[in-house]
Amino acid sequence: MRPLEDIRIIAVEQYGAGPFGSVHLADLGADVIKIEEPGTGGDVGRYVPPYAEGEDSLFFETFNRNKRSLSLDLATPAGREVFEDLVAHADAVYSNLRGDVPAKIGITYDQLQHLNPSIVCCSLTGFGMTGPRAGQPGYDYILQGLAGWMDLTGEPGGPPAKSGLSIVDYSGGFVAAIALLAGVHAARRDGRGMDCDLSLFDTAIGMLTYPATWHLNAGFAPERTRYSAHPSLVPFQLFPTADGWVVVGCAKEKFWQRLVTVLNVEILSEPRFATFAARREHAAELLPLLEGVFATRVTADWLAVLEPAGIPCGPVNDVPAALRDPHTLARDLIVETEHPRYGTVRQVASPVRVGDQPPAHRRAPRRGEDLGYVSELLGYSPQHLAALRAAGAFGREDG
Repeated sequence: MRPLEDIRIIAVEQYGAGPFGSVHLADLGADVIKIEEPGTGGDVGRYVPPYAEGEDSLFFETFNRNKRSLSLDLATPAGREVFEDLVAHADAVYSNLRGDVPAKIGITYDQLQHLNPSIVCCSLTGFGMTGPRAGQPGYDYILQGLAGWMDLTGEPGGPPAKSGLSIVDYSGGFVAAIALLAGVHAARRDGRGMDCDLSLFDTAIGMLTYPATWHLNAGFAPERTRYSAHPSLVPFQLFPTADGWVVVGCAKEKFWQRLVTVLNVEILSEPRFATFAARREHAAELLPLLEGVFATRVTADWLAVLEPAGIPCGPVNDVPAALRDPHTLARDLIVETEHPRYGTVRQVASPVRVGDQPPAHRRAPRRGEDLGYVSELLGYSPQHLAALRAAGAFGREDG
C-alpha cells in the first residue's frame, strides 16, 4: 500500500492554497474527493488563464492530480445528504474558505461529529476562524504585505515587492497538510476528531522566524539588504559577475577560509575579516572588495572553481534553466500525466517522499467525473441515485 492509501479526505477546496496542500496527500495515496459547486462551474482554478480552455487549465492540473471530483450542491437538501454520507465514510473534511464560512455551511466538527465522531475538520482560511479579521478574504499578495514580507523584499530604497511565487499560499497548504495528518493520527488513537484552525496569516507570521525573535527580544528592526544579503552572515549574498550573477554563502568559518584561498587576494586574509563578527562589522569595506573580484569573470568560470572547493554557491537561474538542471532531472522532479485535451502534461513532482516506492500520477479529474465512484462507495442504488439527481444534488448539469 502507498503511505496514505487508508485515508479518505473530503475536500471543499478551490484555487491554490487548499489544493496545493492536498495534492501532496493525494500523491502519497490518500483518496481525495473534491467537492465542486456545480452552479458556479466548480473550482475556479479550472478557468485560470492563459493556458485554459473550457473547464481545463494547466493551472488546475498542477494542483489537482491524483484526486477525484464530485459536483455537489451543498445548498440543496439532497446535496447535503450526499455530503453527510461521505463524512460518515471519511477521515477528514478539508477546506480553504473565508474564516466565517465553514460554520455557515456546516462543516465544523461540532456540526459533523454526530455523523462521524472521529472526523477531522481541517479549515485553511485567510485569517483563521477567530480574531478581528476572521471574516475577511485572504490572498497571498495581501498576506505578504500584512506580514511584513513585502517590506523586506527588494533592494534598499526600492518599492516593496512580493516574492516571485505565492509562497504564503504554498506554505499554508503544507501547514494544513501537516495538521490534517496529525489530526487523523490523534483521532485514530483517541476515537475523537477535532477542528484544525489554520490560516495563511498565521503561516506568514510564523515564517518570520528568527528575525521576529530578534525583534521581540532585542529590538532588532529587519530591513532590506543590498544584493539580497543575509542579515548577519557576511558574505552570503548575490554578487554580479561579468555576465550575470552568482550566489556565494559563507555560513561557516571553513567556507570563508576556502573562499579566501580560492580568490587569492591578500587583503582578504587580514584580521578585520577573520571572524563572523569582524566581517559583519567591516562589511562596508569587505563587500566592495568581493564585488570587484567577482565582476572580473563570468558565472560559469566562478562556479568551476568555487564548487570543487566546497564553497556554497550557485547561479541565478531563470525558471527554464532550473527545470532543465541536471539535478532536477536526476531527482525525477518532472512527472507526466495523460490528459484528453492536452495529451501528455509535464509538471513538477511533489517534494514529499516517503519510502522507496515510486510515486504514481494520474491527471486531475474532470468536473463531476467520479460520481460513479462515490455512488458505489456509498452503496447508492440506481433508484436512489436517480432521486438525488432529480432533487438537484449534483446540479442541473448532471440532472
